[in-house]
Amino acid sequence: MSFELAAKRLRIPLGFLLAALYLWIAPRYVTPLTLVVGAAIAFVGILVRAWASGHISKNDRLAMSGPYAHTRNPLYFGSFLIGAGFAIAAHWSLLLLVVAFWVVIYGPTMERERRNVSGWFPEAYAAYEQNVPAFVPRPTAWRSLGTATDDGAFSLALYMKHGEWKAALGFAAVTAYLWYRLVFTR
Repeated sequence: MSFELAAKRLRIPLGFLLAALYLWIAPRYVTPLTLVVGAAIAFVGILVRAWASGHISKNDRLAMSGPYAHTRNPLYFGSFLIGAGFAIAAHWSLLLLVVAFWVVIYGPTMERERRNVSGWFPEAYAAYEQNVPAFVPRPTAWRSLGTATDDGAFSLALYMKHGEWKAALGFAAVTAYLWYRLVFTR
């Protein structure tokens, strides 16, 4: 099994394992300031993921509108912001763990997905890849001059289909848990 395939298979179980460890350790270190700053960053990640999920029809068309006009991987970028935000909520040093996790696990996963998507949409993807960064968003949206492969509109139906509302509920639950532990158990 290739490292890329192993990384793809391990990303969700490792993510849940790290989340469980976080919920056990983090409440000891959260302060009011770190919780506010971290939750704000994580909330931006929730919004990015919501925006992205309403623009992607996986394996059906090449998404190049909305957040996909800024980064080729807005769902992963949003997840990174969520992880980074919650890391900062507990202690800035946990951000190093989040960065390492993204480099080791998500880097190979994004490369594998890049090869797959470029194979499905070779002509459109070549121009897209040349103009839109893989991870860190560009400040202005890129507009394709060629034939668009998506209609550019956010779809609430896609958002619901992808179940992205679960990430918002998870964000709310973790934030509430950290706040509760901060206020009532110290």
